[in-house]
Amino acid sequence: MRTPTSPVISTATQEEVRSGVLGRHLRQFNYSFVGEYPESQPVWLNAKDANGELVGGLRAYVFLYWLRIDSLWVAEAARGQKLGTRLLAEAEERARNLGAHSAALETFEWQARGFYMKQGYEEYGRINDYVKGFYLASMKKKL
Repeated sequence: MRTPTSPVISTATQEEVRSGVLGRHLRQFNYSFVGEYPESQPVWLNAKDANGELVGGLRAYVFLYWLRIDSLWVAEAARGQKLGTRLLAEAEERARNLGAHSAALETFEWQARGFYMKQGYEEYGRINDYVKGFYLASMKKKL
């Protein structure tokens, strides 16, 4: 008679990650609670100057009808020209077209909390002392 053994935990290979099998298992589990929904959809934007140099960009995705913003960056020389506002507005518009009803993000105290507040985001939580005495703010917005 075989005795059950404990599962072995190991680092996933690039091939295993690319296959998407883990995500498919999780989606099947989630469907039993919220019904079927589209797979995660990327929202990736770049802003380049006349020389083709990257001066800003945004990386986000739409999942479960929320736009989740991972990164928004504008080069020092391009700041103050509303580039961040334009990138964020474009991402929000693309997210709405993908069915998103809201947006969420996290930003450190020294980053862009004030900028996001001006764009209509509200802070709904924070983790104090996340790093070296600075907080991490969690923010959201209805699209």
